[in-house]
Parts: sequence; C-alpha cells; structure tokens
Amino acid sequence: MVRASSSLSATDAAGQGTTAGADQLHHSALEAQHRALGAKLAPFGGWLMPLHYPAGTLAEHRACRAAAVLFDVSHLGTVRVEGPHAFARLQYELTNDLDKIAPGRAQYTHLLDESDASVLDDIIVWWRGPESFDVMPNASNTARVLEAVGGRDVTAERVVLAVQGPEARRSLAPIAPEAAAVARFAVAPFEFAGVPCTAAGTGYTGEDGVECAVPSDVAPALWEALLGEGVVPAGLGARDTLRLEAGLPLHGHELGPGITPLQAGLGWVVGWDKGEFRGRAALQRERRAGPPRLLTGLVCEGRQPPRQGAEVRRGQQVVGTVTSGNFSPVLGCGIAMALLDSAAQMAEGEEVVIEVRGRELGAHTAKLPFVGRRGKS
Repeated sequence: MVRASSSLSATDAAGQGTTAGADQLHHSALEAQHRALGAKLAPFGGWLMPLHYPAGTLAEHRACRAAAVLFDVSHLGTVRVEGPHAFARLQYELTNDLDKIAPGRAQYTHLLDESDASVLDDIIVWWRGPESFDVMPNASNTARVLEAVGGRDVTAERVVLAVQGPEARRSLAPIAPEAAAVARFAVAPFEFAGVPCTAAGTGYTGEDGVECAVPSDVAPALWEALLGEGVVPAGLGARDTLRLEAGLPLHGHELGPGITPLQAGLGWVVGWDKGEFRGRAALQRERRAGPPRLLTGLVCEGRQPPRQGAEVRRGQQVVGTVTSGNFSPVLGCGIAMALLDSAAQMAEGEEVVIEVRGRELGAHTAKLPFVGRRGKS
C-alpha cells in the first residue's frame, strides 16, 4: 500500500530538511503535547516537528478535507518589522504590492534573488497595524528574510496553530470567537485566557481555516481546548499532501534556485505597477522573453507516486522534471507538479511518461489545483 507521507522524510521534509544534530534543533512549546499523543517527530527546517500521529497521514488528510484538523506550524518564522519606514522597506524588498491591501489584511509575496529573480523565499505578510508587520518566512529561511527586511525575529516568543478544514471555524468559535470570525486573508487581534493573540484567515491546505499566533506560555491550553472540540491533530506529512492536492508551491520544490515566480505560474504575486523592487530587472527580462518552463499538474494512471527530480517524457523527448509528487487520498492515484519546457507547448490532458526508479508511470497533464475545497476535484 502506498503511504501518503512517504515523500516527507525526516531528512527531506518536503524541501525543508536539515542535517543539524538533535542538540541544534529548535523545539516547539507544544513538544510535550505531541509526544503525549504519540507523534512521530523528525527534523524539519531546523526544528523537531510532528510528521504524523498514530492514526497516520491518510486519516489526518481526510479529516482536514471532511471536518477540521490542527497543525502546529511554529517552525515557520515570524519577523516583526515596525516603525515609520517598515512599509517602504517591505515594498522594495518583496514582490507584491502592499498598496493593494491595508492594515488588518494578509498578503502572499516573494523575496527574489537580484541577479536571476529566483525565489529566495515565499512569504505571508500579516499587516497588524499602521506601522507593524509580521513577515512569515519558511522554516529554514528566517535568517535570510531577516537580513533582507530588517526587524526583529520573534519566532521563539509564539506558537502558530493552524486550524484547517470546512469545520475549522465552527470548532474554533466556542474557544476564540473573534479568531473564528476573521475573514479570509484578514488579520485580527483576539484574546485567549486573557492574553493578546493574533489570528489570520490563512492556511496551506486548500481548505478554509484560521492561523493563530499565540504566546508560547498559553499555547498548550489553546491546543488542548481545540482537541476538546474534536479537532484532529495533524502532522506535516498531511500538510504536504494537502498542499499538493491544492496545487500550492513549496520552497525547495516549486520555488527556489533557478525558479522564478513566472515559471511557477505566480505572476500575480508581482506588483509591476508599484515601482522598483528587488529582482525586478531580472524578472522583467524573463517577462519579455517568456519563461523557459512552466509549472504544470500531472495525474498518474496508478497509485504509485512520482518523486521530485523524476524525468517527464513525451515519447522519447524529455520535456521536464517533477518538482513534487505523492499519492492523492482524494483522487486515489499519484499526482505531481512538474516544471515543463515552454517550447514543448504541452496541452491539457496530454499523455506523458514519468521515469521513477527505472519504472515508467503513465500520466497526463492537468490544471491546478487537483482538488478544490471540501474535497471537490
């Protein structure tokens, strides 16, 4: 039987792996709770984090599509940028245009390499107040983002809990009604146990949900309260399969060295009208010439999942490379995202072959996402 979590190993961790020893790892304030629940813990981006709980990745994945699950995503960084120059600094360093939103909103954006417009990191910005922003990088990229945008690293001061799924808000409402009411991509303060916290209508599963940044000392109580409402704990294995079904990119796979926002199909993340920003000149050159490859979905004929790095062929011609692959619990087959050569002019539904460990997997190209909200494909 194919394991849905098999692509998220302790060393790879969906592109966020670390070779650090146990004594160098960061630890979540909820580690005792994870251990008590029997979680499988492994290094992930410099943190020791739960990959799955005893029920397994498939069960956790399906619970998110059907009801609500709870992720500890404290490994994500939080860089707080404040003061009269915060807005201008972020406008220059990041690709998206903050003038499109306002305080009390969140925005997805990129940090680019100036030389070739590669995505150094993809980021969510929570605009907390007129001169206060929480910039949230991927686990292993916090230091890089901190250097670029300035500010203060407050990652160790808080836990981030992601309540995700069609029943997420209903489950959260009895505990933190203000957090449950936050709109999609809105940011709002709320209180839990008399302590100020922040909620955002964001997530990484393709389902509705809320992410809550909570001071570390009260996070265990919020975790237990949510479990008491019937929310299922879920690990990073399910987070990976969920984001893949939803066609969401992951740094180190669909984004990273040599991969630009245009190649990843994320041109909407670029604020071309806002003026100068880091990496603009290089990205503009690619925009004029056209990206040499494009991110595309692949649906396999069987259950075996493709793997990152696998060649994609049309006949005898190599047309691209798999960036992420796994078994889809909703579709019941292997799925993948791949960067395919633009010159190949691949049409939707075109048949290809994926080479996996000497075996050829039949597949066809498909639009992203593979699965919409509430498990609808």
